[in-house]
Amino acid sequence: MNTIVNLRLSAAALLATGLLGVGFLAGCGLADTGAAAATQAKAAAEEIKQGKETEEKVRRDLEAAQKAEADSRARAEQESQ
Repeated sequence: MNTIVNLRLSAAALLATGLLGVGFLAGCGLADTGAAAATQAKAAAEEIKQGKETEEKVRRDLEAAQKAEADSRARAEQESQ
């Protein structure tokens, strides 16, 4: 029975130490680090999305310019004959 009491006291001491540690971390602002990291991750994801959209637009514009140039060349060749 003495062992059970010691184990319960040890578990209670561990819990109290853990809660005290969390309290210290929250007090120094470390608890906010997770929220800041999540905000940064969301901003980075948005930047990636915008980058992909810009890349797609540039690709479409390039293809349109290449087609316009090919059409112009074909028209010039046809007119020269």
